[in-house]
Amino acid sequence: MPMNIHWNDKDPIYRQLHDRLVELILEGVFRDGDALPSVRQIAAEQRINPITISKSLQMLVNESLVEKRRGLGMFVCEGGAKKLIAVERKKFLEEEWPMSVAKIQRLGLQVDDLLKEVPQ
Repeated sequence: MPMNIHWNDKDPIYRQLHDRLVELILEGVFRDGDALPSVRQIAAEQRINPITISKSLQMLVNESLVEKRRGLGMFVCEGGAKKLIAVERKKFLEEEWPMSVAKIQRLGLQVDDLLKEVPQ
């Protein structure tokens, strides 16, 4: 399954890979109990160093979102998606939303203006 990562020069590759895997879990592409692609698969598909991939996966393990199963690979932890949603919501509400609200206010936008622009 291709991961379609749009690399940028701003963030380290391991961080971008980590963030993409988080997005895939949030989108339901990888569900609780699902196996993640192997380091070799990702390395071949994305043409990046296996050590970089291992660093990304280790971050997910440290966050208790993914577990290593010796000889089998990496799997999304039970309850991992639910935990991730809670963490991402909290991060959005505390970090991103206040900046968005400030920009909305600076631009003089109203709720009706914003709702008109929501894609259907």
